[in-house]
Amino acid sequence: MAVCDECKLKFLDLKAKRSFRFIVFKINEKVQQVVVDRLGLPDESYDDFSACLPADECRYAVFDFDFVTDENCQKSKIFFISWSPDTSRVRSKMLYASSKDRFKRELDGIQVELQATDPSEMSMDIIKSRAL
Repeated sequence: MAVCDECKLKFLDLKAKRSFRFIVFKINEKVQQVVVDRLGLPDESYDDFSACLPADECRYAVFDFDFVTDENCQKSKIFFISWSPDTSRVRSKMLYASSKDRFKRELDGIQVELQATDPSEMSMDIIKSRAL
């Protein structure tokens, strides 16, 4: 599975320049390549991010989560989310599962990984608990 250069460049922009709040990636099955599906602007929220994940198709995503620690320190963690809803095609689920590790290696700087099959598995409470 190839990874489009744009995926790596946009991830670097998210990580270093904080140009994006999130990036959603999809596999273009015709060319067997991971491509950028959607870019979230810095002022977009986690709800905006959740809303852009399709209910019946798999996706990969990275989300830059800002939070304040118990010691009142402002921090940020980059989440890698593997979205694989139960209603997606079996072939699609298998393709995303088998390509995930290779794709994740291309994105240097992922701090937390999360797998979700429905929105409740990636609620804000879960994100917060995994960040701390």
